[in-house]
Amino acid sequence: MAAPITTDAWLAFEDGWLAPYAMPSRASRGRKHAEPEHEFRSLYQRDRERIVHCTAFRRMTGKTQVLVASVNDHHRTRLTHTLEVTQLARTVARRLRLNEDLAEAIALAHDIGHPPFGHAGEDALDECLKPFGGFDHNLFGLRRVDELEERYPQFPGLNLSFEVREAFVQHSSRREAPECAEFRTAGAPLLEAQIADVVDSIAYDTHDTDDALGLGFITLDELRRVEFWARATERVQVHTPGLSEGPLRVAVIRELLAWQVTDLLEETANRLASAGVKSVDDVRAARQPLVGFAPEVRKLKAELERFLRARVYKHHRVLRMTANGKRILESLFAEYARAPALLPEKHLRRWTGADAITGPPPPGWVTAARTRLDCLERVVGDYLAGMTDRFAQLEYRRLFLPSIEL
Repeated sequence: MAAPITTDAWLAFEDGWLAPYAMPSRASRGRKHAEPEHEFRSLYQRDRERIVHCTAFRRMTGKTQVLVASVNDHHRTRLTHTLEVTQLARTVARRLRLNEDLAEAIALAHDIGHPPFGHAGEDALDECLKPFGGFDHNLFGLRRVDELEERYPQFPGLNLSFEVREAFVQHSSRREAPECAEFRTAGAPLLEAQIADVVDSIAYDTHDTDDALGLGFITLDELRRVEFWARATERVQVHTPGLSEGPLRVAVIRELLAWQVTDLLEETANRLASAGVKSVDDVRAARQPLVGFAPEVRKLKAELERFLRARVYKHHRVLRMTANGKRILESLFAEYARAPALLPEKHLRRWTGADAITGPPPPGWVTAARTRLDCLERVVGDYLAGMTDRFAQLEYRRLFLPSIEL
C-alpha cells in the first residue's frame, strides 16, 4: 500500500505543475492566527474544507438565488449555485494550470455572506444599516469567516488564508470600508480570484435561464429571439438533430456552458500572453482584468442578461417574493433593534461584550458599542443576514402573528 502524500510532497508537485503566474501555497501570506502545517493537507485544501464544514455554508441550501427556496425542489438555491460556480472554477483553473485548491476555496466562499431572499434581502439590510455603514454581502462574508463562525477554541472564525479572505474584498464595491484596510496594498486580484468572479456570471446566466424555463416564466419561443440562445440552438441541432422541448432545453444549456468556458480559456490565455504575464507579481501589477471573455461573447452575454432582467428578475412572481422578503427583514430589524432582549443569548453577548447573559437585561440596561461593528444595529443585521429564508419567515410569524409558539 502506498504511503499517503505529505504536505511537502504536495508543495513539490505544485512547484512542478503550476504555471509561473499561479499562486503557490508556499507563497501565501498565511493566516491571522499562526497554526502548524497539516501532515498531508496544504493550506488552501484546509481552507476549502473549513468552508464546507462551516454553518454559513450549510445555510446556503435554504437561501434564495433568484426564487425563494420554497417554490419547488428543482430550481437553484444559493448553495447549488455555489457548487456550480465551484465546478466551473476548478475546470478553468486546471486548464490554465492555476491553483485549483485556491480557486475552489474562493468559489465555495464567494456567496457565503448573502442574506436570505437574495439581492432583495441585501437591499433591505443595506437600507436598514445605512447609518451604520450599510450592508455588503462580501464584507459580511469576510466578517463571517473572520469572527462569527464558532468552530475552533483557539481563535474566532475559520482562520482562513490571506488569499481567500482577500477575495471577499476584491469582489466588494465598498473597498473604502475600514475592514478592507488590510488588503488595500495587495494589488490586483489573483488569477484564481478573477476566475471565481467571472465563472459566477457563466453559472447564473445559464441556470437562471434554465430555472425560468422550468417554472414557465419564459418560453423557448421567446428565447429564440435572443441571439446567444439561438446560435447555441443551431450548434445543438448540428451535432444532435431532432431534439425538442425538454431535451432541447437541456442540450442548449449545456452548449451555452461549454461555449462560455471555451471562450474564457482562449481569451484569458491570449490576454496573459499579450500582457507578458510571467509571475504573480505581474498579475498583481496588471491594470486590466486578465480573465474574461472575447468581445463577441461579451456582447452575446450582455443581450441575454438584459433579457433576464426584463423577463425574469422583474417577473411579477419574483417581484412579489422579493417584496415579501424585504418586508420580513425590515420588520424583524425594527423589532430586534427596539427590543434587543428578543435576540438569542450569543448575539446579546456579542453586543454587550459580556461572557454570559442569563435572564432578561436589568432595567435601564445600557451598553456602549465597542466598535461600529459591535453596535446593536450591526449585531441585529448580522443575525438577520445569517438566517435562511425559511427561518426568517418563521421568526416573522413568531413575532408578528398571534400565536403561542416558542
